[in-house]
Amino acid sequence: MKVVILAGGLGTRLREETEFRPKPMVTIGDMPILWHIMKIYSHYGFTEFVICLGYKGDVIRDYFFNYESRHCDFTITLGLRHIEVHGNHTEDGWRVTLADTGDKTMTGGRIKRVAQYVGGSTFMATYGDGLADVDIAKLLAFHRNSGKLATITAVRPSSRYGELAIENGRVTLFREKPQVHEGWINGGFFVFEPGVFELISGDEDALESGLLPRLAEEGELAVFQHAGFWQCMDTYRETQLLNGMWAEQRAPWRVW
Repeated sequence: MKVVILAGGLGTRLREETEFRPKPMVTIGDMPILWHIMKIYSHYGFTEFVICLGYKGDVIRDYFFNYESRHCDFTITLGLRHIEVHGNHTEDGWRVTLADTGDKTMTGGRIKRVAQYVGGSTFMATYGDGLADVDIAKLLAFHRNSGKLATITAVRPSSRYGELAIENGRVTLFREKPQVHEGWINGGFFVFEPGVFELISGDEDALESGLLPRLAEEGELAVFQHAGFWQCMDTYRETQLLNGMWAEQRAPWRVW
């Protein structure tokens, strides 16, 4: 089963990092967030990826083209272009298709553009800037039981502000950046049936304002509610947050 990763956006709210590289290549620790996302899926046995490229896609192409030489010792015979890689890395067996889906294509359009690589079977998809401890196996089982064309993972984000409980003019509870208790949002981590391709009009169709509302109206969008950890990386502050979690070895998304 293929996992489609949307990695072509501009990342304008993270301009400090994305002026010279696409947002999925912004690092957490010493690895791109794209790698962290792929590790989540591979932990559950899904190792065939289709990456939708757009803005500065060559950076992602170069990263994977040179992946072996970046992570393993190797011997190169100059003049013959022969490279012998020594040892292994933990990503052996990953099959990664890098597809140019255009600089200005919307999210739904990007998915439609890679239909040829997905084939005529169920596939998964997610954004290239969100991490979670979602149980992918349970998500897939939920989707199959729903019988719907698509399943979206709903999450409760963390508040940007500390929460206060006040009683008789004094604070009785303070929690720093608690999880929001009411209201679910789109957390990515989708499962789709190939029939969704027929519902995407073209490059200008966004998942959020096109395909997903359309599926909801037709009663074909199931929702998998994930109450665990989820965090997107939209801003520099969020980049620092995720890096801090990784450095302190308290990264909930590290399920592998």
